[in-house]
Amino acid sequence: MSGGPATANIKIALIFAALLIAGGTLYYTHTIVQKLQARERQIVQLYANTLEYIANSQDNTDLTFLLENIIQPIDFEVILSDGNDEVDFTGASNFRNVKFDSTASNEKLKTYFAEKLAGMDDINSPILVKHIMGNDTLVLNKIHFGESALVTQLKYFPYVQMLIAFLFVLTAYIGFSQIKRSEQSNIWVGMAKETAHQFGTPLTSLMGWIELLKLNYSDPDKVLDTADEINNDVQKLSRITNRFSKIGSKAELKKENLYDSLQEIYEYFTRRLPRLGKKVELTLEGDLNAEGMINRELFGWVIENLVKNALDAIDHDAGKISIKIAQVKSKIEIEVTDNGKGIDLKRRKDVFRPGYSTKKRGWGLGLSLSKRIIEEYHSGKIFVSNSIPGEGTTFRIIIDSPHSTG
Repeated sequence: MSGGPATANIKIALIFAALLIAGGTLYYTHTIVQKLQARERQIVQLYANTLEYIANSQDNTDLTFLLENIIQPIDFEVILSDGNDEVDFTGASNFRNVKFDSTASNEKLKTYFAEKLAGMDDINSPILVKHIMGNDTLVLNKIHFGESALVTQLKYFPYVQMLIAFLFVLTAYIGFSQIKRSEQSNIWVGMAKETAHQFGTPLTSLMGWIELLKLNYSDPDKVLDTADEINNDVQKLSRITNRFSKIGSKAELKKENLYDSLQEIYEYFTRRLPRLGKKVELTLEGDLNAEGMINRELFGWVIENLVKNALDAIDHDAGKISIKIAQVKSKIEIEVTDNGKGIDLKRRKDVFRPGYSTKKRGWGLGLSLSKRIIEEYHSGKIFVSNSIPGEGTTFRIIIDSPHSTG
């Protein structure tokens, strides 16, 4: 019943998908960062080319407009030094987007700019401004530049994204773990209640038969009749134990006459209804020849659960419960109908959830087990086909007929 391998495969698939998404995000962001860095370097290169043009120009061309349109859009740190990495602190045009304390001493400023240039050069190699004199080339300036805030943000964005995703996955994992533990707790509680629920009816009958034996011990005929009934209840207890032992193992299906199979359940409840203190009429009707591939013990358990839940839903003295069998094309349909309290529309799916209960007994695990037995062992369906609050409920079971041609 654990489904362990499937759960493990899902976890592995989720981890692989998460790693794939993380890798894809890093690669995509890294590509964008590289393109932005290349564009920023082009801007600085254009700045350097302009300075070279000025240095090598023989005329007095006014380049103020060009310089303003190149320098002004720069939104990252830029420092212009000489060829020996010395910075002129007094020249405002030698800095762009660099903050420093202009009142500091020359020694402090030299140390600051030396560290600043080293940091910039670690990010981007400086661009040289050269002056050509014949066959000689002189390095006039070096343009040192960092990276824009946008590039920095993009570099760290995937890590922030992964951190948020990790926290989300961690929160979801903790939440799902709590839900799973809660469901497991409900299953165990439901199993305990369902066990008591299943054993309750035959044990109550046995206590009644014992009292009858005490009253009629001197009447052999009544003693024999009572002994037969005790034997029936003991067999019932044996069947219940056998049913629980089949849960989790592969059920063997055989072709069975459904009417004959359900007849045993009908007779069992018919004999015991008077002693349950309820005035309920139970009927079994439908196709006498309908056959299905079923496990008689487990399928009978499902019908018993539905009948018991119907009994719990009836709170008046004119109760009616009907079991109907019909063959509809290649399917067999069994309906269990009562005239009890009914189920609210929004609660119809909840009745099959483990641990769900609106009563002191029943509907804790019985319907959940019934759904598992029908869907997983018999490849069928079980659902609430109709229910009106205050009027009653109909559960429908659909299984394949062994005579189906597909």
